Amino acid sequence: MDGVAVSCTDVLVVGSGLAGMVAALRLAPRRVTLLTKTEGLPGGSSLWAQGGIAAALGADDTPEAHAADTVEAGAGLTDPVLADLLARDGAERLAAWIAAGLPVDRDAQGRPAVGREAAHSAPRILHAGGDATGRTVVGWLAERVRQAPHITVRTGAVAWELVRARGRVCGLLAFHAGADADGGDGGGWVFHRCGSVLLATGGIGQLYRHSTNPAEATGDGLALAALAGAGLRDLEFVQFHPTALASDAPGRTPLLTEALRGAGALLLDGAGRRFMPAEHPLAELAPRDVVARAIGRRIARGEPVLLDLRAIWAAGGAARFPTVAGICAEAGIDPARRPVPVAPAAHYHMGGIATDRDGRSDVPGLWACGEVAGTGVHGANRLASNSLLEALVFAERAAAAILAGPVPALPPVPVPRVPALPADAAALEALSGRARAVMSAGCGLVRDGAGLEAAAAALAGVQREADGLPRAAMTGPAGAAGERVRAAAELRSRLIVSRLIVQAALARRESRGAHCRTDWPEPREVWRRHQTLTLDRPADAGTVAAAEPPELALAGSD
Repeated sequence: MDGVAVSCTDVLVVGSGLAGMVAALRLAPRRVTLLTKTEGLPGGSSLWAQGGIAAALGADDTPEAHAADTVEAGAGLTDPVLADLLARDGAERLAAWIAAGLPVDRDAQGRPAVGREAAHSAPRILHAGGDATGRTVVGWLAERVRQAPHITVRTGAVAWELVRARGRVCGLLAFHAGADADGGDGGGWVFHRCGSVLLATGGIGQLYRHSTNPAEATGDGLALAALAGAGLRDLEFVQFHPTALASDAPGRTPLLTEALRGAGALLLDGAGRRFMPAEHPLAELAPRDVVARAIGRRIARGEPVLLDLRAIWAAGGAARFPTVAGICAEAGIDPARRPVPVAPAAHYHMGGIATDRDGRSDVPGLWACGEVAGTGVHGANRLASNSLLEALVFAERAAAAILAGPVPALPPVPVPRVPALPADAAALEALSGRARAVMSAGCGLVRDGAGLEAAAAALAGVQREADGLPRAAMTGPAGAAGERVRAAAELRSRLIVSRLIVQAALARRESRGAHCRTDWPEPREVWRRHQTLTLDRPADAGTVAAAEPPELALAGSD
């Protein structure tokens, strides 16, 4: 386990959600290795998506209307040209996938059925399997990935470091926990040598105490890119889903899909009264940030907030929303008899690795698509059900751009060294828990300068403790070593990305979209621009992270 094996491929895709799998499929005939730290396909947040895929495929809808809704939700930071690209490209590309067999729910005439969700001006949300859209769609894609002869899938693989030489990415160092279910070889450190690395690692929800995201959403791709010198865009914009199932336990919190409110579900306060009509003209269908903060304010005052599904369940809603029915049953709640307690939870990151519209980062050889990418199309607040569409559109665009060029000729690059890692798994877990608590308290749904300053100081303290942990050589079976590598990598990611988000939130002295500061409560025209951060001096990728707080270079308008 002391050495590093070398594996060569044309393109390395990191991530097994919708974006990663679509890109891998579209990269044929190039040789593709797909890495995922999950135990099998599929992985990521796509698997858990309930709401659906937004696309202007209905008879009474247009891409222009979809683009306008996307711009409106973005609170002044969505590029109209990108929104138009997403809406037009998305409708065409999704129609092509449906024609190729992608499963979608259909109406009585056999056409793709469309529903309505918050902040959409028309019904345009496609579902598959009712509220099991993500699971249905990515399950279908995963089967095609497994069958594709040009793709090699490696599960249980932790991406540790992007390897660079002469100003470009030349591959990635990863730890493989052992022989995997998708045909991989034995475990240990592997240098995946290639000229193109496409990061599709998903979001950051697990940086917070409560999130709708799965356990793997720890910001790994952002940390890898930052350590390689890439710019990160709009990190301060973190969307909180308004209606996750209320829970005291940390970790993944099941969400109750936006489509419920589109179908007529009502939000009630502790006295059983509706409150959203007084908050926004669209009431329960207001943009997510508006709904989430309205709920959050009441919970902060000690009031429960309830989602009333009784009318929907009386009309057969359990069959229409089987995932929600299962969530409620597991929690011991009968939605037909009483409303369901809800609370906001970290859900989606509008920020990401700064890319162009074809997924290129500012580091040659490094590409990104899906939630980890910061295209700017979502602006300061993502429109409901645009995430899966964005993943599909920009994954295909990135694949096409990679195929448009030759396979890069790589300079000589030495095989990277095996990093020394902390040996105390319990200490890593404890530090991760503290970092999550800091982010939830100081950089959550509502923020202020004092809280952000306190969060920055607290995270710096956690960082110092992490850097002081004793390190030891890796011994024992690959599976146990893999758990240790994953814990160390995720703590490193958690601290790097959390601290950058806090710094970005401190710098943006206004409230806009999902970024709400009580000390700067209004949007300011001077801040109607994107903000790009870089690590001034990339940390040594062989440590948990840099010992000193990273210096940030603030760019103006992109």
